[in-house]
Amino acid sequence: MRKFAYIAILIIIVCGAACSSPTREELASLAAKGYYQHLVDGDYDHFLEGRVMADSLPDDYRSQLNDAYAQFLAQQTKSRGGIREVRVSRAFTDSTLNYTSVLLMLCYGDSTTEEVVVPMIERDGRWMMK
Repeated sequence: MRKFAYIAILIIIVCGAACSSPTREELASLAAKGYYQHLVDGDYDHFLEGRVMADSLPDDYRSQLNDAYAQFLAQQTKSRGGIREVRVSRAFTDSTLNYTSVLLMLCYGDSTTEEVVVPMIERDGRWMMK
């Protein structure tokens, strides 16, 4: 009977650890990677919607930002073969400033990589780029 009790406790502990909720770093990382994947895919509006205060941008400025994103990707394609993959390197939270920095690896077509820091903040349950 004792063996059964120990096994039951062990199963409860393992299931509890497996079912734990994601950390703020994991959530911020998923959001940052998703936004950058939109950028790589040429979906500039969704990338821009991931920015804090994007909903208050005037239409002409929004259009200029979309043009700048397109120029950035064209330049990356010309010089490095384009961004082929976005990976999460790591993330850490600055508790005093209340934001999470996500480090993304941009993997280029010429086999080079570049690490970028994306500061993320949570607003109304949604992670957004600062």
